[in-house]
Amino acid sequence: MFKKLLIANRGEIALRILRACQELGIKTVAVHSTADTDSLHVKFADESVCIGPAESLRSYLNIPAIMSAAEITGADAIHPGYGFLAENASFAEICEQCSIVFVGPRPHHLTNMGNKWRAREIAAAAGVAPLPGGKPEKPGWRGTLELAQEIGFPVVLKAAEGGGGKGIRIVHDEHGFEESYNLMQSEARAAFGNADLYLERYLRAARHVEVQILADGHGNMVHCGERECSVQRRFQKMIEETPSPAVSPELRQAMGDAALKIAAAVQYCSAGTVEFLVDEDCNFYFLEMNTRIQVEHPITEMVAGIDLIAEQIRLAAGEPLRYKQDELQPRGHAIECRITAEDSETMRPSCGRIENVHLPGGHGIRVDSAIYAGFTVTPYYDSLLAKLIAYAPSRLEAIAKMRRALHEMQIQGVSTTLPLHCAIFEDADFQRGVVTTNFLDRFLPPKR
Repeated sequence: MFKKLLIANRGEIALRILRACQELGIKTVAVHSTADTDSLHVKFADESVCIGPAESLRSYLNIPAIMSAAEITGADAIHPGYGFLAENASFAEICEQCSIVFVGPRPHHLTNMGNKWRAREIAAAAGVAPLPGGKPEKPGWRGTLELAQEIGFPVVLKAAEGGGGKGIRIVHDEHGFEESYNLMQSEARAAFGNADLYLERYLRAARHVEVQILADGHGNMVHCGERECSVQRRFQKMIEETPSPAVSPELRQAMGDAALKIAAAVQYCSAGTVEFLVDEDCNFYFLEMNTRIQVEHPITEMVAGIDLIAEQIRLAAGEPLRYKQDELQPRGHAIECRITAEDSETMRPSCGRIENVHLPGGHGIRVDSAIYAGFTVTPYYDSLLAKLIAYAPSRLEAIAKMRRALHEMQIQGVSTTLPLHCAIFEDADFQRGVVTTNFLDRFLPPKR
């Protein structure tokens, strides 16, 4: 096992990793920007190193600074969390060259599965159907439009290197296609350094369902069931639950088998998630693979009874997988709400000093958060404040616990999405599990 692990992230995920390390007997190093000097992961780590100013490019994305921090503190492993450098193949390769273990998959996994188009090809070769789509044979927007006409509108323009809900644009018809194409190319080039685009058919009434997997370097792999992630805004998930209310035992097995086929095709090693879209007839299509721990991993931990972060660290240390597939049947139901610093009506970001916090508790309630009274929400990072998780024997009981916890939770000083979440949990369709990826539109102001 590792002696000292550097956490190359911030916020609740940095604190989550730190806690897992403490339980495993691993010393921790927290890196932080000047804006995060007073953050909880900095206070609780064994050591801390400031790696730059508030801007992410000069701190949490500053690879030389992070590697220098690892070297001067003697860290033998780095955990990237999610976001930032978590799926950066160059960073993983630099870690290897410096004899520091990257807690995640190998660089070639990040390269192959990080390119969404290449991942589609790998899935198809493994016998798992992706959404109908393709790359245009002719260059430019005109060639892409011809392909869109062939596939049939509406379509989704996607960046080959996209991820985290970014690099995606729905195009409903031919009008304005050129403008959408040019905007998508510019966004892809700026965000990912690669302007390559491809097309997929847009499913209007689809569910977003993903499968958590674990794989070691000894040929063993398991899936830990599925998560329903259909309640989302602009492809960013807001509420997740497991098991999915729409997935039968037969579909669960089929999707789990498909996820493991894809992982086996690339000889995957680490924690990962294979994402699918499920249509009205319960046909499922490969969407992408996330080669990292997911924001929503706690709900899988609750129903599977395992610590995914600890398992991810063990796998990176070369230990064999400790679970068999038949040991990972879902027990109970778990739901997660992502509480963000955004206005519930306008969805505009909110920054400022948190004056008061009351986090809910009680049987079956878990809160993953790094905020406290006096914490300052800055404009530099993701707006996530807390992940509120409810667990119960049944879905209806989990919903009841979540409704109670949402009303109990208090965050004063910044606007939050707590009122929006409360409204969703009062919705009759949500309570019956009737949700698709456009479900949230009824709660939000119309797009301009």
